[in-house]
Amino acid sequence: MTPDRAPVRSWLPGFLALGVIWGSSFLFIKVGVAELHPLHLTLYRVATGAATLLVVLAVLRDRLPREPRVWAHLVVVAAFGVALPFTLFGFGEQRVESMLAGIWNATTPLIVLPLAVLVFRTERLTVRRAVGLGLGFAGVLVVLGVWEGVGGSHFTGQLMCLGAAACYGVAIPYQKKFIAGSAYSGLSLSAAQLLVATAQLAVVAPLVAGAPPVPTGLSAKVVASVLALGALGTGLAFVINLRNIRLAGASTASTVTYLIPVFAVLVGAVVLGERMNWHQPVGALIVLVGVAVAQGMLGRRRPVEAPAPAAAPAAVPAGR
Repeated sequence: MTPDRAPVRSWLPGFLALGVIWGSSFLFIKVGVAELHPLHLTLYRVATGAATLLVVLAVLRDRLPREPRVWAHLVVVAAFGVALPFTLFGFGEQRVESMLAGIWNATTPLIVLPLAVLVFRTERLTVRRAVGLGLGFAGVLVVLGVWEGVGGSHFTGQLMCLGAAACYGVAIPYQKKFIAGSAYSGLSLSAAQLLVATAQLAVVAPLVAGAPPVPTGLSAKVVASVLALGALGTGLAFVINLRNIRLAGASTASTVTYLIPVFAVLVGAVVLGERMNWHQPVGALIVLVGVAVAQGMLGRRRPVEAPAPAAAPAAVPAGR
């Protein structure tokens, strides 16, 4: 079934569920870093996500990659697409509200584009994309509130969240250039990516933050947050995303980017009672308009896509 003929009711529930799951991830990070070092939180969530995808892999009778070249590239993708950004969001949320971290996650497409154009040569820079980047950059400045001056832990936390988005800006075009053409399924590549990230974190976390605490020593809400981040946000959500891509097409599925900050703000406000300054949602709106312009969502009608191939590149989506 081609994406343009797939009825909306077939993919919309999964699309909304994905927005809720990934938008809520920032709440779970906020709860987790209250008791866990950000590196330990990332280690636990990534290991849980890897275990979840390995189970799905076994059920579907798929297999992990066998080529050393693919695993070598996954070392880079795991570091910049999982270990570093997840940890940076953890450090950032020790200093800023979860809803603000969700807003910064929405800047990922604006960072991906210039790196894809200038470094990896996987995209072309057009006038439309340049306008979108300009709008997005203006939105970033509004979110930061640069007219109020810079400095302080809150500003540092925002830079950490921006740094997390920048890591995705390296990982996404890198995997598009070096891994997308492989014959392995997206599920297989994502499971392998999480396994590599788990190994990286298992080495780094004890050296930097000491031995991770035993789960029995954590509160129930933190354990639940880790399980939600790993099993739902990093495991099940990927399976839902793959289904959305196959039913609605990659471009339509990617518009979940616009829902994530909305749900992040709603969940942060309702559950944690967080509040933000006026310029942060205004800046977020400008960023999202910039993303829409850069991706061609506004203006001319985009041509209908062909269905995404089964061997679509793997990606544990940004900040989720």
